[in-house]
Amino acid sequence: AGAAEEPSQTRRALVDTAAGAISGGISRTVTSPLDVIKIRFQVQLEPTAKWGVLRRDVYGPSKYTGLMQATKDILREEGLPGFWRGNVPALFMYMPYTAIQFTVLHKLKTFASGSSRTEDHLHLSPYLSYVSGAIAGSAATVGSYPFDLLRTILASQGEPKVYPNMRSALVDIVQTRGVRGLYAGLTPTLVEIIPYAGLQFGSYDTFKRSMMSWNRYRYGIEEDDSASSFQLFLCGFAAGTFSKAACHPLDVVKKRFQIEGLKRHPRYGARIESSTYKGMYHALTEIVVKEGFGGLYKGLFPSVVKSAPAGAVTFVAYEYISDWLDPSRHLY
Repeated sequence: AGAAEEPSQTRRALVDTAAGAISGGISRTVTSPLDVIKIRFQVQLEPTAKWGVLRRDVYGPSKYTGLMQATKDILREEGLPGFWRGNVPALFMYMPYTAIQFTVLHKLKTFASGSSRTEDHLHLSPYLSYVSGAIAGSAATVGSYPFDLLRTILASQGEPKVYPNMRSALVDIVQTRGVRGLYAGLTPTLVEIIPYAGLQFGSYDTFKRSMMSWNRYRYGIEEDDSASSFQLFLCGFAAGTFSKAACHPLDVVKKRFQIEGLKRHPRYGARIESSTYKGMYHALTEIVVKEGFGGLYKGLFPSVVKSAPAGAVTFVAYEYISDWLDPSRHLY
C-alpha cells in the first residue's frame, strides 16, 4: 500500500505545483494594471487624495491623486505597456510563489488530516486552515522575494525609465546594496504575509464550507453540495478583499523599504533616501507623522479592487486546473 501511495503523493505534489504556478500567472497578468497603480500610490510620499492638501506643508504637489487620474496619466505618458510594467519579474515571483504556497498548503493539510483527499481537508478546524495558510505564505515569500523586489522597482519607476530591464535593476541593486539588498523589506513582508496568507486561505476555506452547507440546505441532497464556479469566485473575492484590507499598512511599509535609496525620476515626487526608515516600527510612525494615518492606506482602493478579483481568479483557476490535470484528486 505504501509503494502505491507514494506515486500518488508525488503526482499530487506536481499537480499542486503546476496548478498553483498557472493560476498565479493568469491572476497576476489580468490584474497587473491595478497593481502598477497601487505601487505608484504606495511609494509616493506626497498625498494621494484631495484631502491630502492638509499635508502639503511637508511635501510638494502630488503626481497621482486618484484612481482615474492615475490611469489617465499612465496611459498618456507610458501607453498601454505602462500598465504591465514589472510584469516579467512579477510572473517570476507569482508563479513560484503560488506554486510553493499551494504545494506547502496541501502537504500541511494532508499531515493534519491524515488524508490527501481534498474533501477531507474541509473537515479540518478553521484554525488549522489559518495556520497552514500562514506557514505556506511565509515559505512562498522567502522563495520568491527577490522577484517581488524587482517587480516593485520596475513598476514604480514610470517614464523616463531609470532601469530599462530586470537585469539592469538587478545589477544596480547588487552593486549599491549588495546581495542583502535583494531582500530589503523582507521583515515587514513576513510580518504582513503571516496574517495575510492566514486570513486569505482560512477565510476562503470558511466561506467555501458555508457555501457548501448552503447548497446542502438548499438542495437537500448530499450530491449537490459542491460549490459552483461562481460560488468559488465569490469565496475567493471575499477572502481577497478581507485579507488585503486588514494587512495593507504593512504592504505600504514593505514597498517603502524596497525602493529606499534607489534612483527615481523627479517628476514622480520626492525620492525616499537611504536609511530613511530605521526599522518597521520607525517606518510606521514616520509615515503617520509626516503623511497622517491616511499614508498607511495609500493605494488601498486599487489594492482591494485588484486583490478581490486576483484572489477569486487564483482560487477558481487553481481548482479547475487541478481537476483538469488530475481528475482523480478527490479520490485519494
